Amino acid sequence: MRKTAGFCINNVNIATMSASSNVANVPYGIKENGSVYINAGRIEKIDDANHLSADGINVIDGQGQWLLPGLIDCHTHLVYAGNRASEFEMRQQGKSYSEIAKQGGGIQSTVNATRQASYESLLHLAKNRAARLIEEGVTTIEVKSGYGLDLETELRMLHVAKDLERTLSVNIEPTYLGAHSVPKEYRESPDEYVKFVCEQVLPEVVKQGLATSVDVFCETIGFTPAQCETVFIAAKDHGLNVKAHVEQLSDLKGAKLAAKYHALSVDHIEYLQPEDIPALAKSNTVAVVLPGAFYSLRETQLPPIAALRAHNVPMAIATDLNPGSSPIASLLTIMNMGCVLFGMTPEETLLGVTRHAAQALGLNRKGQIVTGFDADLGLWNIQHPCELSYGINQVRPSRIWVNGEER
Repeated sequence: MRKTAGFCINNVNIATMSASSNVANVPYGIKENGSVYINAGRIEKIDDANHLSADGINVIDGQGQWLLPGLIDCHTHLVYAGNRASEFEMRQQGKSYSEIAKQGGGIQSTVNATRQASYESLLHLAKNRAARLIEEGVTTIEVKSGYGLDLETELRMLHVAKDLERTLSVNIEPTYLGAHSVPKEYRESPDEYVKFVCEQVLPEVVKQGLATSVDVFCETIGFTPAQCETVFIAAKDHGLNVKAHVEQLSDLKGAKLAAKYHALSVDHIEYLQPEDIPALAKSNTVAVVLPGAFYSLRETQLPPIAALRAHNVPMAIATDLNPGSSPIASLLTIMNMGCVLFGMTPEETLLGVTRHAAQALGLNRKGQIVTGFDADLGLWNIQHPCELSYGINQVRPSRIWVNGEER
């Protein structure tokens, strides 16, 4: 993205969300009555408002508002065609997510629609969904493939994801999720499909530079731990990061397996057992909780939030925006769900969409207002940062900057 000339955002209260604030025991990393200097798309200096040294640069008066890091949605599936409203109706009539999947619904129904969709159609649909996130202050979105499950469509999805960055003012982190579901043509030979993912699609994804990470769905209706490990090995051989959908519907020890390969994150984790959490702490793997899917599927098994806290495992939170289990394009709503449904604190949810979300994507210059970090920022007319989790559809940022450029 283009980097703007230097400027200063003055007269703001700052929630830095910085790692150093943990050591100093400063909630939200708050610095009141401050100023932030931006140059070449990066944060150059943080100072007191009354120490303004703004010779030759533009000064923006923040009018006492709150300056927060740009929000990060670190788990989405927003490139797809069609919808699954009929399956929502089926669930309301008593059928489970697993039952619908076994009857040809679920992921496979979206695969069918996505394979038939043109590039232009997929881009148009994805832009509309991304726009809903962006208006809430989201400056970085992770986008997974996984609704093609063939070479052509998976590549098309990832190209669409990359194009979102070029057509919208947002950072995109693309993830190859070939091991999302076994497609119908490989239904009787899932190991052959895993081989296809590793030997045919993955090399082409790498060749075209279309993804930074590889993800898997380690679950009874997805892939076995052994199959997921095969994908992890191939991803590591190609120099890509790994992530994993694990312990959403059952405990297959997928999180422990992912930690073995130093996964950036393990996502869902409702059935994660406390004895497996130390492995995540040791590998510095982020636990990504997804209350949208928990809510939409009316699940009852809560993720082990208290145990994750006790082991100091960083927790991120994301929309899991997808057509089936979390058709929710609002990260602020998800933050509220994290508090109400999972018992997280407002500070934990804000960390979960800033600093910890950046870590879940391997982004070491995002998610904090710290000198040297990317100037992804949101200005909010609120009384305190806890308001972002407190209400639903009540607040929006008044101004947003992405890599130092105002949106």
